[in-house]
Amino acid sequence: MAKFGYHASHEQFKPSALLEWAQMAQQAGFTAALSSDHFHPWSEAQGESGFAWSWLGAAMQATSLSFGVVCAPGQRYHPAIIAQAAATLAEMFPDRFWVALGSGQALNEQITGALWPAKSERNARLKECIEIIRALWAGETVTHHGRVCVEEAKLYTRPQTPPRIIGAAVTPQTAEWFGSFADGLITTSRPPDKLRQVVEAFHRGGGEGKPMYLKVQLSYAQDEATARAKAHEQWRNNIFENILLTELRTPAQFDAAGEFVQPEELDEHVRISADPQQHIDWLQKDLELGFSELILHNVNRDQQQFIEVFGEKVLPVLAQG
Repeated sequence: MAKFGYHASHEQFKPSALLEWAQMAQQAGFTAALSSDHFHPWSEAQGESGFAWSWLGAAMQATSLSFGVVCAPGQRYHPAIIAQAAATLAEMFPDRFWVALGSGQALNEQITGALWPAKSERNARLKECIEIIRALWAGETVTHHGRVCVEEAKLYTRPQTPPRIIGAAVTPQTAEWFGSFADGLITTSRPPDKLRQVVEAFHRGGGEGKPMYLKVQLSYAQDEATARAKAHEQWRNNIFENILLTELRTPAQFDAAGEFVQPEELDEHVRISADPQQHIDWLQKDLELGFSELILHNVNRDQQQFIEVFGEKVLPVLAQG
């Protein structure tokens, strides 16, 4: 049976508010959650960026939801630290935590002042990081000299069952690459034909039968004009091709890129509707593509209304199949 998750967007809200909404989401019928992990928001209008790993411990203690987090080891984070952080959460909350790893965005990772590599190099670095993390979870003493370096590291606190490592992919090319070695896939919502290409690429690369997670960007409000206006205010900087999203360095640069985005241009990137049935129809098509978990991200700021309405009118219908 598919799970339906609440997305905790640290770029948009204070951690204290996200904790309350995660608890509210569980009470409303959500069974899972996903945390972003940013150093900067996507825009000055979003205006927040709490530290996800601190928040995750509190959120997992305050709820019984399963949780995932998307992060990018190799530059801002050393892979041994991610291995330790994830192992600690998985030991404290068995079978409730997974980690999605990707090659990252300059917006978050280039704060170290190190060179921001080309995509191919970032992928190679990520593959090394995943190998290091898995070796540490297996109890090995790791020394590695490559794109990242590790010296005689051994992880003493390990969970009985290691977390799944889910590959975070936006393009079919990256999804196919992850298919052979990741434990699953996470991607973002888009029109069905484009989303199908990502799913088929993951299967083609060796991922058939592995779990797939979908982060669904949507905007719900009591009327469509409000849903569109509020999505435009909060999320217009996030609709560009991945080649741009991964290269801009500051919220101000994203604001400059999004300045001329018109509200009607959001439709391919954010599901905007005031009709719960329309959202049900969209989500049922996602389930038909084989996704085992749908994480719903209401990109506007009205989280309570979204949680209450979807808990009452959307999730029960989807749960019935």
